Amino acid sequence: MAKPAVQEQVFTQFREMIAALILFNDQVSRTTGMNASESQFLHLLQLHGSLSPSDLARLSGLTSGTVTGVLDRLEELGFASRERHPSDRRKVVVTVDQERLNRELGPHYEGQGAALAGVLDQLSPAEMRAVSKFLTLLLAQAPG
Repeated sequence: MAKPAVQEQVFTQFREMIAALILFNDQVSRTTGMNASESQFLHLLQLHGSLSPSDLARLSGLTSGTVTGVLDRLEELGFASRERHPSDRRKVVVTVDQERLNRELGPHYEGQGAALAGVLDQLSPAEMRAVSKFLTLLLAQAPG
C-alpha cells in the first residue's frame, strides 16, 4: 500500500540527484573551459576506455559532425587525442590524457567521491546490492 508513495519519493529524489549532478558537472566544466558535451565525452572515455568517434556518437546520441567538433575541442584543451587503432591502422580511437584529467579535474570531484564512499559505508551489503540492482536495471533502460 505504501509502495506508490515510496515510488513517488524515489522518482523525485532521482530527479533531484540528476539535476544536482548536471549542475555540478556544468560548473566544473565551465571552470576548466569545457562545455557539457566535452565533459561528458571525458566521462565516457574514462568509463569505457579508448573509443572510436563512431562509438562516441552512438553512446552520446550526437551526430558525427558534432562529435568531430567536440573531439577537436578536447584535443585543443589537451584532455584527449585521436590516435591510430593499435591493431587496425585504418581506424582512429580517442584516448584520454589521464594524467592531465587527474590533475585538472580530479580535485573538483574528490568531494563527490568522498561523499559517495561515506554514504556507501552507511549501507549494509544487502542494501548495497539493492542499490546496485536498481542502478543496473535503470542503466539497462538508458538511451544510447
